[in-house]
Amino acid sequence: MKFCLVLLLAMTQFCCGVGAATELVNGIVVIVNDAVITVKDVQNAIAPDLEFLERHYGQQPPVLEKKIRELQQESVEGLVELQLVLHEFKTAGYSIPESYIENRIQEDIRKYGDRLTLTKTLQAQGVTYESYRTKMREKIILDLMWKQHVPNDPLISPHKIEKYYAENRDKFKMEDQVKLRLIVLTNRPNDRLYVPAKLAREILAKIEEGASFADMARVYSQGSQSVEGGDWGWVERSFLRPDLAEVAFSLKPGQRSDVVERPDGCYLMLVEESRLTHVKILSEVRDEIESTLKALENKRLRKQWIERLKTKSFVRYF
Repeated sequence: MKFCLVLLLAMTQFCCGVGAATELVNGIVVIVNDAVITVKDVQNAIAPDLEFLERHYGQQPPVLEKKIRELQQESVEGLVELQLVLHEFKTAGYSIPESYIENRIQEDIRKYGDRLTLTKTLQAQGVTYESYRTKMREKIILDLMWKQHVPNDPLISPHKIEKYYAENRDKFKMEDQVKLRLIVLTNRPNDRLYVPAKLAREILAKIEEGASFADMARVYSQGSQSVEGGDWGWVERSFLRPDLAEVAFSLKPGQRSDVVERPDGCYLMLVEESRLTHVKILSEVRDEIESTLKALENKRLRKQWIERLKTKSFVRYF
């Protein structure tokens, strides 16, 4: 009930606070050319995400209301964009063969097994088949128009990558790290004959006699990396539990720990290499930066195109 009241309050304030006008007119939120976006349209658009917000912020009503308001704003702009694109598609004289839409529907039908199952699933969600087909058509149009007017893979110059790296070096800062191998022997409360500390000391003795730490991990470790010889790769201090991090980061490259006894079991550690806090070099993060810049450029170009469509359209917020 509390959540419903918060949602109702947020929706009411939202509808009365978008744009300069403050009066809610027949549940209308926006008019885009000859299309009307209503409060119900916005509610339907945000419905799939409301449960997530309630689950994460249900105990924080002010935060929940803020998140709902942000979601509503995003949904309104998404619906406006859709209507602008659909109008552009129509006025440009484009068309989609019905067979193409049917082929896309057939893909969904195969996922559900048959058309009847798909139809029943839609009905359970309160969606008619006709409405589903309309939404499918709109999605196809939207995808086609984005691909035609906004490059999906914009070209990013090396200079832009280098500039981003120089201005955001802190994003690529790595804390102290160790290259770690770990043997994990967990407690077995129901097995009185199994004593992890004793087994750990036996394993350590074998290692001291020349046995490979990795081989011992493959045979005895109950950790998730046992198949890889207990290899955890490069890990930061924050990645490990504080009590285990204290031991691991006290070891020098090539050193192994004594048996580390903890309430949940025993551990043996081997630090193969270590490196101090550092910033990743450009060659390590070039691809990551390029992907980030492509996403930002794609978003900029999308917004630019939508703004152009708005200049030749009628858009009124209520």
